[in-house]
Amino acid sequence: VEMKLKNGFITHESAGEHITVTAGNTDFNGIIRSNMTAGFILECLKEEITKEEIVLKMLVKFDASKEQIEKDVDSVIKRLYQIGAIDD
Repeated sequence: VEMKLKNGFITHESAGEHITVTAGNTDFNGIIRSNMTAGFILECLKEEITKEEIVLKMLVKFDASKEQIEKDVDSVIKRLYQIGAIDD
C-alpha cells in the first residue's frame, strides 16, 4: 500500500533536529519534533512510498536489524495515521 505525507505538513531539518509543522487545512495543529529515524521516515513520505520501501531505504542508511527497523517504521507510521498526517 503506497502512502504519502498529506499536503499541509512541512518538514524541516535544522541543527540535527527534524521538525514537521502544519500549514493549512489539517486536523492536527502543532509541531512534531522527531529523532533522526522518524525524520528519515517523514522525508521518505514526501513521495508515494510503501512501508517495505521505507524499510529497505533505512537498512541502507542505518546500522540496525531489519526487525528493529520494521518496528520503528510501524511505530512512526501508526502515530502519523493517528494525527491524520498520511494519505493512502
